[in-house]
Amino acid sequence: MAKDAAKNTKDAKSSPSSPEVRISAAAQAAGVSSQTIEYYIMIGLVEPIRHKGRSGRFFDEKIIRRIRLIHELNETGYTLQNIRDIYLKPPKKTRLENV
Repeated sequence: MAKDAAKNTKDAKSSPSSPEVRISAAAQAAGVSSQTIEYYIMIGLVEPIRHKGRSGRFFDEKIIRRIRLIHELNETGYTLQNIRDIYLKPPKKTRLENV
């Protein structure tokens, strides 16, 4: 399954005619369900790169990698709230930046 996901992700990335994929192909490439991606969208963890009507949400390789990382972090014990905080909080300033 992981090999299939990697292959689909590679195909989505390398195909010049389809650098963007619909939610079902993105889900397969990331190793999650379409419902999982819809939930990630709902809670603000990811956004499609563009919309085309109600069912036409498109994702690129960068978003697919992010979905995969979110899923892996969640599987290893991070809550989705923790992951969201990591993505949405600005980095802390260093001492030199505060001067």
